[in-house]
Amino acid sequence: MRVSLFAAFGLALAACGGGNGTDAGGVQGSVSVDGSSTVFPLSEAVAEEFMLENPGVSVTIGSSGTGGGIARLLRGEIDIANASRPIKDSEATEAAEAGIGYIELPVAYDGIALVVNNANTWAECLTLDELRAIWEPGSQVNDWSQVRDGFPSRGLRLYGAGTDSGTYDYFTLATVGEEGASRADFTASEDDNVLVQGVAGDVSALGFVPMSYYEANEERLRVVGVNDGNEANGAGCITPSAETVRDATYQPLSRPVFVYVASARAAAPEVIAFVEYYLEHAGALAEEVGYVALSPEAYGAAAERFEARIGGSIFTGGSQVGVRLEDLLRMETGAEPDSTVTPDTLAATP
Repeated sequence: MRVSLFAAFGLALAACGGGNGTDAGGVQGSVSVDGSSTVFPLSEAVAEEFMLENPGVSVTIGSSGTGGGIARLLRGEIDIANASRPIKDSEATEAAEAGIGYIELPVAYDGIALVVNNANTWAECLTLDELRAIWEPGSQVNDWSQVRDGFPSRGLRLYGAGTDSGTYDYFTLATVGEEGASRADFTASEDDNVLVQGVAGDVSALGFVPMSYYEANEERLRVVGVNDGNEANGAGCITPSAETVRDATYQPLSRPVFVYVASARAAAPEVIAFVEYYLEHAGALAEEVGYVALSPEAYGAAAERFEARIGGSIFTGGSQVGVRLEDLLRMETGAEPDSTVTPDTLAATP
């Protein structure tokens, strides 16, 4: 049995739905989850272990993409949406107009990995300016030789998340500076395994996938580092890893990932049991399936959000690049951030 983060924080979880957590073997019912393919492996791992301890509850996990999952949540079709980005203002407005409430819970950190074919021997590191030139709307960069002097004259083919994906939204914000803005002539898929297969079979490829999918396919792909030009984040070229995502030196392609719980279902015993179990075990399971655990402070704050049924999002205006989740959570409770990040800089893009 893993050590409970709830116990470490002394949270009175028994008050939340009668304590239907890991001891809730008698809970019956079903929980439906859909959304981000990035978060899918983590939610799937949690669901598998949860159902072993709670055989009376059936948990189904889909992967229609962040946008698809949130849309289904707002239509009342599912209990929980997996999301690899915060809810957008347009989605929050739609929820308010429909009278739909939701509880935002961060569950892990993830890095977006730049990947190339194993036969690519030239691209070891790309700068943020180079990534912008490659991916911006209307880009005419179609050959590796156009990316940097010294790269070979070889056609450049791009692979990335589909436009309904939270990974696509975050990647475009981080590299181009505008969420959802990119060139259109790339191979897109909501299924990250399709992207892995595409890059693995194309010597001219450059793609972006969640770090967990790269780590599960290290023998088939090679990762490319990123130099964001900001030495405060770490000098030179930095590759994604648990360490560089956790210490925020892998910028700007590190981000938290979430689950959104429908407020209308948050009092159901089976949903309470599953969400409590998720937050209690997400840290350990995140490491097992290729994600980066949040700090105990962040998991404790997420548990308190769910216990208090705090609705809405801590992210004003959607995704924010280069911010610390712990600082946002502290500001929500009125506490001072423990870093140099301030409310004035939270929305700034490096």
